[in-house]
Amino acid sequence: MAANRGVVEDEESHGGSRIQPFSSTPVSGQWRDEEGKQKTPISLSERLGLEDFFSLDVWRASLGELLGTAVLVFMIDTIVISTYEMETKTPNLIMSALIALTVTVLLLAVGPVSGGHINPVISFSAALVGLISLSRAAIYITAQCLGALLGALALRAVASSAVEQTFSLGGCTLTVVAPGPHGLVTIGLDTGRALWLEIICTFVFLFASIWMAFDGRQMKRLGHVIVFTIIGLVLGLLVFISTTITATKGYAGAGMNPARCLGPAIVRQGHLWNGHWVFWVGPAIGCVAFYLYTKIIPHQHYHANGYKHDFFNLLKALCV
Repeated sequence: MAANRGVVEDEESHGGSRIQPFSSTPVSGQWRDEEGKQKTPISLSERLGLEDFFSLDVWRASLGELLGTAVLVFMIDTIVISTYEMETKTPNLIMSALIALTVTVLLLAVGPVSGGHINPVISFSAALVGLISLSRAAIYITAQCLGALLGALALRAVASSAVEQTFSLGGCTLTVVAPGPHGLVTIGLDTGRALWLEIICTFVFLFASIWMAFDGRQMKRLGHVIVFTIIGLVLGLLVFISTTITATKGYAGAGMNPARCLGPAIVRQGHLWNGHWVFWVGPAIGCVAFYLYTKIIPHQHYHANGYKHDFFNLLKALCV
């Protein structure tokens, strides 16, 4: 959930010079010669962004991703447990609205630090498009997975064993074991339908909201607050759709965030690992589909054309 710039720029000036904050995503003009001269060749290590592994700023930014994802997992999983424990007639609607609000607030909090990804889907798609390097994406995704684990551990520390067992720590589930007329039965959604939901919801999430954050023109025109609010609303809407359209008990809805699914799975174990690959493969395919979309649309509408980290450019460099 990243802004086109890695941080929210401080417009204030101190002593006549504007503060230049750390940026996690470059602007396309940065890689063009300002005087129209021929571009200098970019090495493979530069395309991969290997220097990011040795950048203290990148590792500091990843700390924001770690803490942001930890809070995200703790809050969202708590929301999932609380809404279903209320036994209201519309748990999906309440849960979706609260998730939308939570995501928006966390994006505003983490955005100035790292760009506000807190989701491997965002980091991976940003790397494919070329906004960040694959190296930075790997660092961020690792931090997000560790943060998700910390968030799940924090929830387990405060939740009762009965709640943990009944609601699976609010984790991502395809199926659960429930009492039936003739003993225990497994209920939920088959992996095929769940995989399609992950692919479709992830693509729509990127297409309908994240693209606004990636596009510096829209981000500048609308502002961070509006764009982050739209991201939260779209995500909440997709959660509502995925949990409503299936109408299947045992299915927790589209994850659209592999790290959030990983944390509770490691802590809770058991059936949370059943079909867990769906919550990784589906979003990955959705990210690739979104990237292909950005390559198909007219170049004048694709502001990131020319970024040195673009995946196709990286493949060309590998093949040459």
